[in-house]
Amino acid sequence: MTETAQIAVPGVEEHPCLALVNSVSELTRGKRHDELATPDAVRAWLLALDLIVPGAVLHEYCRSRIVALREDLRDVFAAHTTGDVPPPEAMQALNRALTSAPGALLLRFEPMAGFTRSADHPMTQVIEHVMALIAEDAAALLTGDDASLLASCEADGCQRFFLRTHARRQWCSTRCGDRTRAARAYARKRAARSSRSLPASGRTCAHRTDSTGGG
Repeated sequence: MTETAQIAVPGVEEHPCLALVNSVSELTRGKRHDELATPDAVRAWLLALDLIVPGAVLHEYCRSRIVALREDLRDVFAAHTTGDVPPPEAMQALNRALTSAPGALLLRFEPMAGFTRSADHPMTQVIEHVMALIAEDAAALLTGDDASLLASCEADGCQRFFLRTHARRQWCSTRCGDRTRAARAYARKRAARSSRSLPASGRTCAHRTDSTGGG
């Protein structure tokens, strides 16, 4: 199970494109957690999502391609959530991924399973097939009924995307929501302590003058 899945981000289980863009996250003190840091990590991640068969072999070249697709998808999703125009190069990369593997599902017959349909691609094109599946999922999400639900987490430091479960949802997970509320509560307490410790302004000692004397 991926780190993102463990956090239970809405939409990730249904959309591998969301799982991909959320596979990297910023940690404290400028550190990053990347679920696709090595070819073996990519293989484990894809196996967890049932996007490859157990015997698939992946190399650094495969890792660099899936990571590049992740960055392009992040750019497209970010533009969608902010209402901006997506970068042309990101759109071109997404369309290349869509056509990187044969899309037709061939008809097959197995004595035990009967008729089935599956893609026909050599083992050397495993990553192309994966990229095509993820790109197709992203295209369907961006043009489907759930497109308006796609949002980016508003918690400081979080870069995850998710599908809103209600219109006012701001955070990708309860973890981010709790962290944000705790930070706000701490900030309020700190501000209150600071205001109490400041000297009162404009408070001076005035000596009363006897206006009846002299003259």
